Amino acid sequence: MATTRQDEAYMKVALGLAQRGLGLVAPNPAVGCVIVKDGVIVGRGFTQHGGRPHAETEALAQAGDKAKGATAYVTLEPCSHTGQTGPCAQALIDAGVVRVVCAISDPDERVCGKGFAMLRDAGVTVETGICVAEARAINHGFLTKVGKGRPMFTLKIASSADGKIALANGDSQWITGSEARAYGHMLRARHDAILVGIGTVLADNPVLNCRLPGLEDRSPTRIVLDSSLRIPLESKLVATAGQIPTLVLCGQADEENVNALRAVGVTVEMLDTLDDMIAIARRLAACGLTRVLVEGGGRVHASLLKAGLADRVLHFTAPKLLGSESMAMVGDLGLASLDHAPHLTCTSLRRLGADILASYEKPE
Repeated sequence: MATTRQDEAYMKVALGLAQRGLGLVAPNPAVGCVIVKDGVIVGRGFTQHGGRPHAETEALAQAGDKAKGATAYVTLEPCSHTGQTGPCAQALIDAGVVRVVCAISDPDERVCGKGFAMLRDAGVTVETGICVAEARAINHGFLTKVGKGRPMFTLKIASSADGKIALANGDSQWITGSEARAYGHMLRARHDAILVGIGTVLADNPVLNCRLPGLEDRSPTRIVLDSSLRIPLESKLVATAGQIPTLVLCGQADEENVNALRAVGVTVEMLDTLDDMIAIARRLAACGLTRVLVEGGGRVHASLLKAGLADRVLHFTAPKLLGSESMAMVGDLGLASLDHAPHLTCTSLRRLGADILASYEKPE
């Protein structure tokens, strides 16, 4: 049976469910599932906090006996291996589902095609390739981690109309308005981690948490790049490390300082160098991170752009002009030719109060 417009509509419901897991399920993918019988949705589910239970398990539990003879719409190929739980493909078979419509396959070598094969071998009809772009966008981070061995990086930049992020004296509160700032907090809730440089910590003393009403518990891991471990013990990040995971990556550092930070809950990791952003990206992937929101200054932004790691750039532009003496949103890229400039594709523009949000992606 070929997919239909109705299949697309049900898949979009599953995609909406999948998005609820963003920022909560790493290192697992964010998956949504709906069970439909006789034109009625009888079960809904999405991957739960920490990656378990899986979306299919949640939807089947809600559907109960109504899953027999039903169609399951799943945003990612059902798993076929036994981990902390049994294979979702087998759970669908055992429940009596007769058809599975799926957006994309799972590139994880433990699954890749095996979930579909398990279903087909059991006589379940499998349809794939519906709402592919939407499904890939939701799990860009997971797909990047599996395919490239690193998280997806999103650069969040709030600047004036002339591309400045702070005055020469460091004053930057607030360049953008309340609507743009609220959107920024929503982005924090949908990422696994926030990354900044030590310069941002010293200049702004940020908390880097999610302060949207009802989403306070969605604050992601805070990561600080701090080559000589200058982060103050009295900083807000250190003071709240017991409540929100905080990771500081540094080079050589004083052992007493390291121990003091660790004693209050800060995770300190020493690397050979902080100049190799690709190595840092791989280290973050090893920590299980799939989606990293970068809220650093111009130097951090430039480092990621030069390394080809800026997968998405979200540029909030305020209708203000700060002048040439102010701080640029991107540091020195060392360009000798325009051909070497990082090229991005604009995917959307939207107004947030008086500000404009331009969304860009790195071409594949």
